[in-house]
Amino acid sequence: MEKSIVSTIFVALGFYAFGGWTSLLVLLAIAAGVDYITGVLAMIKSGQPQSSIGFWGLIKKALMFTAIMLAHRLDQVQGTTIIMQGAIYSFLANELISISENYGKLGLPLPKPLREAIRLIKSKVGGTSK
Repeated sequence: MEKSIVSTIFVALGFYAFGGWTSLLVLLAIAAGVDYITGVLAMIKSGQPQSSIGFWGLIKKALMFTAIMLAHRLDQVQGTTIIMQGAIYSFLANELISISENYGKLGLPLPKPLREAIRLIKSKVGGTSK
């Protein structure tokens, strides 16, 4: 019973904070998770694992979602959806670029469809990077 109450509260807060979990927001959450995991693996492979870097990576991810929450609230005030979508696309471009860098550090090839998707998203947001 406790788990259902906690999950209900979590879902309600998510809907309030982001207006629901759109496909784009879910993609960003997945990309953030993959970026974090590949970043940790790349750090371990380099032989210089530092817990403080991982900690600050998580803080950056939390602040990224905080900015998206603020963008959603701005959209609510203005009656639009463009601010939140623009913020998500910008952060998504950064996450995908970071994932591709981490893949390179791990010596893994990045599949061509993923490289093409990164190129398209970068072109949408003007080629922003970290």
